[in-house]
Amino acid sequence: MVTSAHEGMHRIFEERPEILAPVFGALGIPFPDKAAAYAVTSDVTETRPLVRHVDTVLRIEPSDGDDFLLAVEAQERRDPAKSASWAYYVAYLQSKYRMPVLLLVVCRDRATAKWAAGPFECGARGWTVQRTHPLVVGPDNLPAVTDRRTAAEKPAMTAFSALTHANSAVGDAILDVLGHALAGMEQSAAQYFSQFLDTALGTTPAGEKWRNIVSFVNYFPGRGTLLERTFNEGTATGEAKGVLSVLKVRGIPVPDHIREQITSCLDPVRVSEWLDRAETVERAEDLFTDTPETPESV
Repeated sequence: MVTSAHEGMHRIFEERPEILAPVFGALGIPFPDKAAAYAVTSDVTETRPLVRHVDTVLRIEPSDGDDFLLAVEAQERRDPAKSASWAYYVAYLQSKYRMPVLLLVVCRDRATAKWAAGPFECGARGWTVQRTHPLVVGPDNLPAVTDRRTAAEKPAMTAFSALTHANSAVGDAILDVLGHALAGMEQSAAQYFSQFLDTALGTTPAGEKWRNIVSFVNYFPGRGTLLERTFNEGTATGEAKGVLSVLKVRGIPVPDHIREQITSCLDPVRVSEWLDRAETVERAEDLFTDTPETPESV
């Protein structure tokens, strides 16, 4: 069964290919400074009865070398059947596209990452006819991004780091710096990373942590997002109750139509102004005037 975390661990390479260079750097393998990456069909089915799909396949076109394919597989647990599947994927893609193929396996736990590194061999009678040696990235070799500057400069890599380290003790710290980085992002980018991790982390403790972080609307000031509107409506409702309480304590009657006007307003700035005025007005109607009426000086 394909899970949201599974999808996130490989889909981000297609949606945010800027993480390729730092991920390859973590593996100690040079990656071109300038390279184009294009999604390639992940269907490697040859006959109808047997359906096979690589998680994500990218065609990498470096500015300083030959093109190659990168097959990305997300692996969340040890699966003995994968040794044959991965060998098939590499052989099929190489045969179909006539270019070199690299296989990258993304893991979230150390035991799976250690197993996925292989190599996986096919042979008999002491002879190896084929060997599959995947590149593997996981908690042990992918840096945990825990400083705000890096998170602001490389949000995609930080999001990938958060997903890879979701089960690690450092996971919360990564989410904290990425949450802080949302404040300086363009709206569509902030929404992408917010929703990406919300979906990818799901109902895990890390997912709950992330939802608590993005629930603070100060990360989305003035952008009109759903989170901001919801927060503002809640704030306005709370302060409206405060306006009515102050008037009640001061013994000022509030007609029904004014009560309705106060409680139905969802603009927190306006309601805050009413709350300030509630301390000095002589009548409830005076809340809505630009200059509240005050008693004449004696």
